[in-house]
Amino acid sequence: MKEKELFKEKGSGKMTNEELQHEHSHTHTHQNTKAVLNRLSRIIGHLNAVKGMVENGRDCSEVLVQLAAVRSALNSVCEVILQDHIDHCIVDAVQTGDMEALEELDKAIQLLMK
Repeated sequence: MKEKELFKEKGSGKMTNEELQHEHSHTHTHQNTKAVLNRLSRIIGHLNAVKGMVENGRDCSEVLVQLAAVRSALNSVCEVILQDHIDHCIVDAVQTGDMEALEELDKAIQLLMK
């Protein structure tokens, strides 16, 4: 499968690999990478458990409660990444006059708010 095909849904809010790989004049320093990776691993485990619940025919309301917990955990990870991005990448972008980074931040926030 070609890389572009990974994100072929038009209007889905998904970005192509070319859009994901960008160059900026600012640095990308992240303080919370390990914590984010740990949280994502826990979320993946939780989501696999929910999948097992569905496979085992568990009560729909129980599944929905667990899905809400997964969504909340994902929102928390998004918050950590966004704060890290603003504190480091965007500060650097503003200092170097990188308007593209600010535009990309705006797009990312719009997608998060959907």
